[in-house]
Amino acid sequence: MKRRITFGVVISMLALLAGCGDSGNASETPGQGSTQQGETAPEVSDEAVSGEEAAGGESEAGAEPAADGEASTVYFTSDISPEGMVAVYEALGWEPAGKTAVKLSTGEPPASNYLKPELIKDLVEMVDGTIVECNTAYGGSRSETAMHYQVAEDHGFTDIADFQILDEDGSMRLSVEGGSQLAENLVGAAFGDYDSYLVLSHFKGHAMAGFGGAIKNISIGLGSQEGKCLIHTGGESSSSPWGGDQTAFTESMAEAGKSVSDYLGKGERIVFVSVLNNISIDCDCDGNPAEPDIHDIGILASCDPVAIDQASIDLAFAAEGSESLQNRVNDRNGLHTLEHAQEIGLGSRTYELVDIND
Repeated sequence: MKRRITFGVVISMLALLAGCGDSGNASETPGQGSTQQGETAPEVSDEAVSGEEAAGGESEAGAEPAADGEASTVYFTSDISPEGMVAVYEALGWEPAGKTAVKLSTGEPPASNYLKPELIKDLVEMVDGTIVECNTAYGGSRSETAMHYQVAEDHGFTDIADFQILDEDGSMRLSVEGGSQLAENLVGAAFGDYDSYLVLSHFKGHAMAGFGGAIKNISIGLGSQEGKCLIHTGGESSSSPWGGDQTAFTESMAEAGKSVSDYLGKGERIVFVSVLNNISIDCDCDGNPAEPDIHDIGILASCDPVAIDQASIDLAFAAEGSESLQNRVNDRNGLHTLEHAQEIGLGSRTYELVDIND
């Protein structure tokens, strides 16, 4: 029997009041303060594409984002295993249509806490997915296509599935509807080659965004190098990610995420699975992150990226050892991403948590 618990945003609001101090020794994203040299600007398709214009089939019934004003469903299992991954995904009642992409972070070498191939392999094979990523905009080992393919191989992802870097041939424009920061979002040029997306996220802190989860994975994560720069700078620059306003950055992540959801049938052809383990205050884009203060919590699944991120925040903030994460999120005003995402219609912060173990 599934146990249902309805949450709002009470836990995270209490944590916000309790954890407003600075994180003190917060590290920065690798390469901050420098720009990449000697790169050729990738090509960008000429016209922005909206969700209504996007080609592709319809997903199976059973998985739709919540309507306005309703609570979204977030499924939970404490079983962090390949079997747990499959079980929580199956609870969604969703099946991909057409060609399926599995979006994840390949992880910055040498010691980031990316999702390990042995954990996700069964689920990736189940959906017959191609693992996809985009190059980084801050230097490191994944800023150039050849190096990034090597990292994917070194980290074992090419052993379990086909792998593609979506922006190796430039960018694709998506229109942004209802945004206050972005007029368009630049994703990898091959983004539109896939009909359905399964988004696998490792929930953790982030030196700039406060935290990284589903919304970051489909905004910064699916952004081409130019698109990442636009998001970081609130639409001001497509050549450098540095120097942007923090509020504009958090709102741009929400707006970029909405453009992706809109393109994929208003969220009908994209679902989200987030793993809450090895939670450091630093992102998997940091090759030498701080030691995790929070360990195994569980796995979440939802059709709503806002709800799954809110549930991740609530569960992580309630865990033992969460003070450093709370400080990181609050110091970076990370919850504003969720506030703005709900405001523009990407999803709902109100959710019903369903424990599939009961």
